[in-house]
Amino acid sequence: MDVEVRNIHKTFGKVHANNNISLCVKSGEVQGILGENGAGKSTLMKILSGFISLDSGSILLDGKEVNIASPADSVRLGIGMLHQDPLDFPPFKVLDNLILGSREGMIPNRKKVRQDFMEIQKQFNFSISPDAYIDTLSVGERQQLEIMRLLWLGADVLILDEPTTGISAAQKVQLFAMVRKLSEQGKAILFVSHKLEEVQALCTQVAVFRQGMNVGQMRPPFDNDKLVEMMFGKILTRSDKKCCAQENVNIEVSDLKIDDARLPIKNVNFCIQKGEVIGLAGMEGSGQGLLLRALAGIIRPTGGHIWLHEEDASKKDMVGRHYFDFKNQGISFLPAARLDEGLIAGLDLKEHFILAEKQKGFFVDTKAAMELTEKRIKDFNIKGTAENKIESLSGGNQQRAELALLRQPLRLLLLDHPTRGLDIESTLYIWSKLKQRCLEGASIFFMSSDLDEILQYSDRILVFFGGKVSKPLDAGSVTVDQLGQLIGGRGWE
Repeated sequence: MDVEVRNIHKTFGKVHANNNISLCVKSGEVQGILGENGAGKSTLMKILSGFISLDSGSILLDGKEVNIASPADSVRLGIGMLHQDPLDFPPFKVLDNLILGSREGMIPNRKKVRQDFMEIQKQFNFSISPDAYIDTLSVGERQQLEIMRLLWLGADVLILDEPTTGISAAQKVQLFAMVRKLSEQGKAILFVSHKLEEVQALCTQVAVFRQGMNVGQMRPPFDNDKLVEMMFGKILTRSDKKCCAQENVNIEVSDLKIDDARLPIKNVNFCIQKGEVIGLAGMEGSGQGLLLRALAGIIRPTGGHIWLHEEDASKKDMVGRHYFDFKNQGISFLPAARLDEGLIAGLDLKEHFILAEKQKGFFVDTKAAMELTEKRIKDFNIKGTAENKIESLSGGNQQRAELALLRQPLRLLLLDHPTRGLDIESTLYIWSKLKQRCLEGASIFFMSSDLDEILQYSDRILVFFGGKVSKPLDAGSVTVDQLGQLIGGRGWE
């Protein structure tokens, strides 16, 4: 199925999210959509999938103009969208999630649905149990399920919005193989990304969005420098790696033990200096998240110590203390699941800053709150206004908002995938902000699935495998191959 959009306009208050965008994707094409955060990529995809309505313009399928007023209209017309965060129901089983929203009627033929599901799985070499509960699946498996559901519902046009965010390298290989096979079957694919290497590896053509406009198209061979210049209007350069670590120990972890039903970890020992950045590397679910949450006071270790080193050479053990005690000591945690754990849907940016700051007096000073919000929007380059609901911002802008909400001063900043969903410029900008915190004496602990990011920004690295935690490795001397071996379980002896 060919899909075409003509002269699409969409505004949110003062923000012109889509400004006269036109685009045509033929059957069998993998159309890349590149652009910085807030460039209008997701807005256009949500218009195509019926989640939001356009202000003006037209949508054509196989040359015939259609009206898409809801997601149900979109699915009925053969358009399916995989969102950044899978749209599923964690308390339900896989087969139930497949059936939801289908046209199977009040009493679906579960035997036939199961058979259809297994046939689609076999086609793409997936291995998800139809009887598994959604909350037991990884992000990548939930994504695979959603794609299979869309295909089962008859999608001929597939929209993949930042599909590699939060999945493992092996799952990305599977995803790309699936996209290529679907393209060979004549499906039209819209692949939204800000990662040049993904577009180069997968797409047959690419459109670049900037400030709500389609600023140009390119076909292979792709010129990466030209694409970056089209995305941002300038050439970007990565800053030299610079260590901000001081000699003073900030936090010491000794013999830490964390019990978990799926993957307990034990015998964790390390010190982190003031101003130091430690990266956590490993396959998803290898224990990095447990350690981050233990250091934040969110989960309670069952053994060992978390010592805070004070200026007078004394030490304070934080194990067993409340989360708010950790917060009061300048320890902050930023989760990767922004709207689930970090932000509050339904509240605007100004309301978030009101909640995040310590209030002086009984009444809220709305003038001061507005001034603070506008300053943070400018400082963190958030594309939005103080009145924008947090869920209306792009994923990258939500991430920047999380960082902007942090209080001062900070002793330790714990980050779960700090640049997940961010474009190149935003990643460089955010890390410049984080490094500034290091210069002020804060230490940073972060986990990421991007080994290049870990090697670029870490001073030392902890590797996780099956509940085991390595000794800190010097990021300046370790190689990607060595990290890959440790992450895969080799070389631990």
